[in-house]
Amino acid sequence: MDEMARSQRFETQLDPAVAEFLSSLGFDWRLLGDDVEGSLAHVNMLQQQGIIPADMANRITTALIAIRREWSEGTLEPQQAWEDVHMNVEGRLHEKIGADAGYLHTARSRNDQVAVDMHLYMRREGLAIRGELLTLLHAVVRTAERTQDIIMPGYTHLQPAQPILMAHYWLAYAAMFRRDAERLSDWARRVNRSPLGAGALAGTPYPTDPESVRQALGFTALYENSMDAVSDRDFLLEFLAWASIFMVHVSRLSEELILWSSQEFGYLTIGDRYSTGSSIMPQKKNPDVAELMRGKSGRVFGHLMGLLTVMKGLPLAYHTDMQEDKEAVFDVVDTVHGVLGVLPGLLDSLTFHPERTYHNAEQHYTNATDLADRLAQSGMPFRQAHHRVGRLVHDLYEQGYQGFHQVPEDVWVRLAPDIPFQWLSDLRPEKVIEARRQSFATAPDAVRRQLDALKDWLSGHA
Repeated sequence: MDEMARSQRFETQLDPAVAEFLSSLGFDWRLLGDDVEGSLAHVNMLQQQGIIPADMANRITTALIAIRREWSEGTLEPQQAWEDVHMNVEGRLHEKIGADAGYLHTARSRNDQVAVDMHLYMRREGLAIRGELLTLLHAVVRTAERTQDIIMPGYTHLQPAQPILMAHYWLAYAAMFRRDAERLSDWARRVNRSPLGAGALAGTPYPTDPESVRQALGFTALYENSMDAVSDRDFLLEFLAWASIFMVHVSRLSEELILWSSQEFGYLTIGDRYSTGSSIMPQKKNPDVAELMRGKSGRVFGHLMGLLTVMKGLPLAYHTDMQEDKEAVFDVVDTVHGVLGVLPGLLDSLTFHPERTYHNAEQHYTNATDLADRLAQSGMPFRQAHHRVGRLVHDLYEQGYQGFHQVPEDVWVRLAPDIPFQWLSDLRPEKVIEARRQSFATAPDAVRRQLDALKDWLSGHA
């Protein structure tokens, strides 16, 4: 750290190991564009308020734009002597225009500077992630459309439960991802506020105009309290919580893709472009993409817990502990982008095996509830009907039958003389599915309406 970044309050420079320990330059370099954007609005306000002269503001503005261009073109190298991205901007500005660079920090603290950078960064990244999330939803819609005629067993406790359309399954994940999009939009309203002008914690004695800076940066509101403005990390915690919920959905979906692509299930095949092989077993085709997405959920959850722990005991206002927010948030942003970059293509790569799913929908008495319902509709109390069918299923398993469709009439009459054999024709998977006609259920017409409603929602949120 050089003399520009070190206050004259101290007689010696920092120990090199301490300087390295305190430095955030290894991870906050990505904020340079946001830092310059905030600085441009700040300098313009200083000039408009008569705090610095117009010619000085123009020199600073021109140099800041040039620094941002160097950064975006990759010709600007971070200088470790300047501990963070903010001091790198000011240091480079000093190289360009000399001592006038020092006026950039008039009426501003690094506390509100860091805060505005993170608001700008998160606003931009949130918008990008939302766009990628909508792309994922379109991929889920395409997958549901491809599987509207595929019948499969639905599961509870990972045991075959009742027949469903596979499209109904995909629409369940579409509902989760749609809630993720809605939550992200709700969060975006809270991130879109300006802390710039709050100073270190109490405001500033200069005649600044934070409202004009807010407008210049496109924020919808100012913070209402200067101490909250510089110490608030709720918007980052909320994003990490959002990402954790999103990754729960991704992990659940990944788990099912892994199971369903196994030889034991055989419901689908993941495309070769989204699969890998084994270093020793030549026959293997592994669902590594889905496995890694499942694994990355733990990484995201850990960052949420980490930042919650950092913030939980901090008195107002700013503390260097808060520097720990950035690596956590940046890693989660990168992780979410990575997942959203591959998941839509993975879904499009899937090949389905309807003969296998239909076979399993017939097996293991997934239509037993419908037989109990038929008995109840004939006048038997449902609980009694439930017990009757449960005993029948037990007896049929004992006889070696895996589903009602396998039972010959003579065996049926012997084991269930009180239940007409003809009822079995109404227990085919297609008819069981068709009978569930509520708006959110699995009948073909209901699924089509759900698909249409989702497509309408997507068309209104492009």
